Amino acid sequence: MPTTLTSDVANLDYAGKPLSLPVITGSEGEVGIDISQLRAKTGAITFDPGFGNTGACRSAITFIDGEKGILRYRGYPIEELSEKSTFLEVAWLLIKGELPTGGQLAGFTDAVKHHTMVHQDFGRFFEGFPKDAHPMPVCAAAVGALATFYQDPETPPHVEDSVTRLIAKMPTIASYSYKHSIGQPFMYPKNSLGYASNFLHMMFATPCEEFEVNPVLAKAVDLLLILHADHEQNCSTSTVRVVGSSRANLFASIAAGISALWGSLHGGANQQVIEMLDQIEAEGGDVQTFVNRAKDKKDNSRLMGFGHRVYKNFDPRATILKKACTEVLGTLGIKSRQLEIAMKLEDIALKDDYFISHRLYPNVDFYSGIIYKALGIPVNMFTVMFTLGRLPGWIAQWLEMRSDPDTRIVRPRQIYTGATQRAYVPMSARP
Repeated sequence: MPTTLTSDVANLDYAGKPLSLPVITGSEGEVGIDISQLRAKTGAITFDPGFGNTGACRSAITFIDGEKGILRYRGYPIEELSEKSTFLEVAWLLIKGELPTGGQLAGFTDAVKHHTMVHQDFGRFFEGFPKDAHPMPVCAAAVGALATFYQDPETPPHVEDSVTRLIAKMPTIASYSYKHSIGQPFMYPKNSLGYASNFLHMMFATPCEEFEVNPVLAKAVDLLLILHADHEQNCSTSTVRVVGSSRANLFASIAAGISALWGSLHGGANQQVIEMLDQIEAEGGDVQTFVNRAKDKKDNSRLMGFGHRVYKNFDPRATILKKACTEVLGTLGIKSRQLEIAMKLEDIALKDDYFISHRLYPNVDFYSGIIYKALGIPVNMFTVMFTLGRLPGWIAQWLEMRSDPDTRIVRPRQIYTGATQRAYVPMSARP
């Protein structure tokens, strides 16, 4: 549903000039003050580092209520989608706006399977990277390079083909980045398998040894992809929109999003959770002592996987993953010391007045890293897994941005703090 112009106005008095700013509301009742004419009418701009108070677009894709711990894709609660849907079904929902019919999902699944292979020449692209290259910049470079293989004009049918190709080829690209890093030959897609199963096959099978994909583990990967599929206007999604606003093509825009996601403050958080749990175990497993240190402002210890920029309540994805984590480890027969430490850490933190008062609750990264590690996915691939999941959300946001008549090339303003005009000083006169 579009935003609605209300009868309310916000009155601003600047330099003796009163200004009435329109107020708009979204379909869930969220309120925005429209300042699009502020600079034209007053000469002033707003100052909002991090854009935490700025609505940069209208979007009908994802709704989050951080106070209540609500996450919905196209109106559907994440709890229902994670229980009843598959990742490809959720991808269709995000991109198309509605849940697919049986025929639509079957057709989309077949189209994705048809495009899982990458061009043989493209496979040699990976040979140019060092063996120790992190998979994330490799994936970003590879996705950007797809634009050199698919240079069709951006007509709606060609854009739709690019969307399908990107969703189909991303697991292949991700697995190739991993295989390259460990010196193993690339495995071709096996299209008799489902989306998550095919990815696991390409990750862990070798020409000498077939990999039998456990359906429980494939389902866990599918669940993780669903939970990461979109999350409103976060750093990487905003990056995709910003780059796309210049009319950059889909592959270039997504490559930029991957680079943004690579940052440790964004997609790398689940890796930091694993490192924290390893640190606690290495120090003897005394969780309470670590919690005490995390509360001490003089100590550098940080409690990773708690708190969120948006959620001021439980991250609903964390609740879902906690159950999935137990199921995966049970299926594998793994007794995880990390999981034991994590659950004890969660129990202590949720009863501690410090964390309660600061509204620090477990987020999606708290359990996802444990699941990835149990599946045998190396730590440097955690953010790549995030990329696989976030891909349909990025695509949906890019398509929405391109079709919005209000879209303009993004060009934020600034408050200049440098030197005022001064005369050039000749070299001979400089001290």
